[in-house]
Amino acid sequence: MSELQSWLEFLHIVAVIAWMAGMLYLPRLFVYHADTPVGSQQSETFKTMERRLLRAIMNPAMIAVWILGLTMAWRAHWWPHGWFQAKLVLVVGMTVVHHLYGLWRKDFEADRNTRPARFYRIWNEVPTVLMIGIVFLVVMKPF
Repeated sequence: MSELQSWLEFLHIVAVIAWMAGMLYLPRLFVYHADTPVGSQQSETFKTMERRLLRAIMNPAMIAVWILGLTMAWRAHWWPHGWFQAKLVLVVGMTVVHHLYGLWRKDFEADRNTRPARFYRIWNEVPTVLMIGIVFLVVMKPF
């Protein structure tokens, strides 16, 4: 592996960790926010935390993951490999979940949330399941 590829992999892993931290924390904030009275100081604090987490950490990390991952794939010629194609599908799924979280954050920001905390507890598990699949494919390369 070239030195450049090693740097790309290092930065990709750091970006993945940052993205996953946000993907696991944001829906947990939603769980608590859903049980908070609209207009309360606590609700306003959650809005600030959610907005900053998404804009300052999650969005830049997701963009870095995509740029670095696609660059590594191009350099290493992973495109025809089944494990990479399956991984790509799961990363697209993670990106869709990320965007759903962004939409739900906007609902909270506008005091339009109608979903119970249980809904967000369930969605809190989705990134974990996707992450397990992604890591399995990258490490084991089953096909």
